[in-house]
Amino acid sequence: MPTIDIDKQELFDYLGNQFDTASFRELCFEFGIELEEDSSEKGQLAEGERAQLKIDIPANRYDLLCFEGVSRALGVFLRREDPPTYKVVPAAEPHRITVSAECAQVRPFVVGAVLRGVTLTAERYQSFIDLQDKLHHNLCKKRELVSIGTHDLDTVEGPFTYEAQRPEDIQFVPLNQTESMNGRRVIEFYEDDQHIKKFLHIIRDSPVYPVVYDAKRRVMSLPPLINSEHSKISLDTRNILIEITATDLTKVNMTLNILVTMFSKYCNEPFTVEPVEVVYPDGKKFVYPELEQRLMATTGEYLNGIVGIEKSNDEISELLKKMSLEAEVQGDKINVKLPATRPDILQECDIAEDLAIAFGYNRIPRVQNNEATVAAPHPLNKLSDIVRREIALAGWTEALTLSLCSHDNNFAHLRRKDNGDEVVVLENPKSSENQICRTLLLPGLLKTVCENKRYALPLRVFEVSDVVLKNAAVERGAQNQRHACALYASNEARFEIVQGLLDEVMKSLNVVSVVEANKGVRYSLEEADIPTYLPGRGANVMLINEDGSSLELGTIGILHPEVLGNFDLKTPVSAFEINIEPFL
Repeated sequence: MPTIDIDKQELFDYLGNQFDTASFRELCFEFGIELEEDSSEKGQLAEGERAQLKIDIPANRYDLLCFEGVSRALGVFLRREDPPTYKVVPAAEPHRITVSAECAQVRPFVVGAVLRGVTLTAERYQSFIDLQDKLHHNLCKKRELVSIGTHDLDTVEGPFTYEAQRPEDIQFVPLNQTESMNGRRVIEFYEDDQHIKKFLHIIRDSPVYPVVYDAKRRVMSLPPLINSEHSKISLDTRNILIEITATDLTKVNMTLNILVTMFSKYCNEPFTVEPVEVVYPDGKKFVYPELEQRLMATTGEYLNGIVGIEKSNDEISELLKKMSLEAEVQGDKINVKLPATRPDILQECDIAEDLAIAFGYNRIPRVQNNEATVAAPHPLNKLSDIVRREIALAGWTEALTLSLCSHDNNFAHLRRKDNGDEVVVLENPKSSENQICRTLLLPGLLKTVCENKRYALPLRVFEVSDVVLKNAAVERGAQNQRHACALYASNEARFEIVQGLLDEVMKSLNVVSVVEANKGVRYSLEEADIPTYLPGRGANVMLINEDGSSLELGTIGILHPEVLGNFDLKTPVSAFEINIEPFL
């Protein structure tokens, strides 16, 4: 949860000096934030030191990461002011940023905006810098996704270009420095800088570095590291150019919108922003920022039901205004206009949360739940317990292995090939052992046996758990699938033992072998060439339905010696793994 420091007296002055620390702490609680500390309560302040309020902010409320955001939101919540309307004011000749094709190698996206006629004080300037730091640390994922650059527009000339150049070809004086450096020298120079060194890895090994130039080929910034000394902002700056580069287009738009909505308050015409046109190599043009309100439809019945109150649609509309949400009642529907400052609102339930805050959680009436319900296990979990019980009663030990594994364990070590449409890959794994979501339980059980080789043979282990598979047909592009896997390790393969266990599991599910019946739901083993198993010692487990159609449940066999060697095992192993969801 992010924490911000705000000048106590400045905030209390803004809110009409109607609070002391205790009452302000209560206000924070009602609004959904938390006053962690008031520095004036710790003892006498040093001479000239102003009391600071340390406030914890919800992780998804990026609009509250600065004084401007908190004071404005609380002012609206207390009905001291109306929510502002943010406007993009067209310029006669809007500034343009042209993107080169090479940028696709490092940071492909850029957006921009202009704050015109800004009046900065020392406090406003520091708040502007602090907000950028907070956004970089949270929404921007420590600059890996998004990096902010701000410039004194009067010191540079448009049109601007966003390029990717060889580091040796980039020459400029970094912010607050006097030495002119090329890209390589910048990396070396900031190796010992406690602030900048944390971001050097983002571009250090790239053959090209992203760079922003003005019309005279003066470097404005080297994202995501540092801006240029030439275009730095000072208290005398009146016009601010914001350029933000990114690898994530959604995050970069959110970042730009938060910056301009918070600090456009100080423009000559408050809450107005001038646009910047971005031209990509394919000729496509986009104009930023995009401050249009999003429309989300809901109903009073839904909101009242979620919160537990009884309010008319008009009353709900008035309450939502306290949360800076404009709402219009149209018959039974409530159309809520979501400002650019609220990217955290994604679904109707988020509006219900804001309604609860506006109404007051402590004012929601307590009622007795008179609904009579009967608990029942989830069908899939009930099925899993049946399978677990049957295998455990046969004398096997249950294991619970990790759902993440290395790519090699899931494929190469099992002599399998990755076809690209099966496995969910982690974008930024912490280690090589956690690269993907497992698609089989077998690797985890093999590692379990490997770690328990000191125990007497035979080893009988099993697991009934989920694997994760890609599925473009579902909303998230992937789905869980419940598998059952059993593994027998001994001095002899004893394939008949795992086959017998499989037969017992099937009988517990009212499915018999084709050897025992020629009609009804039954199962069979069909010999197949499966690389994980010895040639001629592997088979597919097939489920045959009453209509004669068949479905492959999984595989069974004696593991190939190469697979055993990959998992540091020297004893023969037999195993089966099946999908149990078709038995639901």
